[in-house]
Amino acid sequence: MRAKTPQEIVIRPLITEKTLRLAERERSYTFQVLRVANKVQVREAIESLFRVKVTAVRTLNQVGKFRRMGRSFGSTQNWKKAVVTVKEGDAIEFY
Repeated sequence: MRAKTPQEIVIRPLITEKTLRLAERERSYTFQVLRVANKVQVREAIESLFRVKVTAVRTLNQVGKFRRMGRSFGSTQNWKKAVVTVKEGDAIEFY
């Protein structure tokens, strides 16, 4: 398996009211990441992409929801979420 680049590991930032509140209060930012990425890979990817010092990484696997499409049933894909806390004084700007 070849090494993944930081752009492949971090898929997108998750911007909701809750994640914006976390960013303001605790300097924690939430990202959708590659499902096979571990905490060390996520830490290195965030530090190289955004030029910040990461102090903590929490990851969780989100199970896809069941959806109904007409008569048939299906589900959305499973995905991984990472909550990254940065050092005091550092910040990540999305806009």
